[in-house]
Amino acid sequence: MESQFKIPTETVQLPSKGLLYPKDSPLNKGEVEMKYMTAKEEDILTNNNYISNGTVIDKLLQALIVTEGVNFNDLLIGDKNAIMIAARILSYGKDYNFNYGGNEVTVDLTELKNKEVSIKEGKNEFEFILPKSENKVTFKLLTHKDEREIENEMKGLKKLNKDSSTAVTTRLKHTLTSVNDLTEKKDIRQFVEKYLLAADARALRLHMISVTPDVNMKFYPDGVSGGVDLPIGIGFFWPDV
Repeated sequence: MESQFKIPTETVQLPSKGLLYPKDSPLNKGEVEMKYMTAKEEDILTNNNYISNGTVIDKLLQALIVTEGVNFNDLLIGDKNAIMIAARILSYGKDYNFNYGGNEVTVDLTELKNKEVSIKEGKNEFEFILPKSENKVTFKLLTHKDEREIENEMKGLKKLNKDSSTAVTTRLKHTLTSVNDLTEKKDIRQFVEKYLLAADARALRLHMISVTPDVNMKFYPDGVSGGVDLPIGIGFFWPDV
């Protein structure tokens, strides 16, 4: 017998508009349906195992998505950010209060807009000519699965050498899909480790930002040009903390 109790849902528009997902993916529609948070989902936020291993927000978002067939691992990071913002608004309202520079700041989360980027429907792969070396590279926009793999690799490298700092190169190794038409992972890793010029790496990162669909996660305090990244801490999903 169907329950007499109903949980309201809302449709969330994805920054990518679904253009970079396969045709057979439900994400290709450019939107997902989410339910409002219940007390059961609040239990997720207090799960010490999820908190300690850094997966608490991921577990929460997975529980709130009700669109059938969505593989959370396939979500582009920008689309995941949009779902996170929507989850916060649906659960605790639009006003996000936090401290910045010793002052209490309130940001209306409904005012955060999706970035306007020009992307074509099709494969998640982009081409770029590095300005200094003129090498041709292709790259993809990272998914949730990619981000987890990057985190795990960096943790492993840290265990081998606690003083190592590999965030930039590890991310690029996972982002690039070819260098001068070479697609083998060993070739890409060798290029990043030995031959990628710093100036080219910076130009590549800036280009990737320009084509990445996402939410503009910035607020604009007085006297700060260009905005400041919105801090996402424990108070984001626990506004009373």
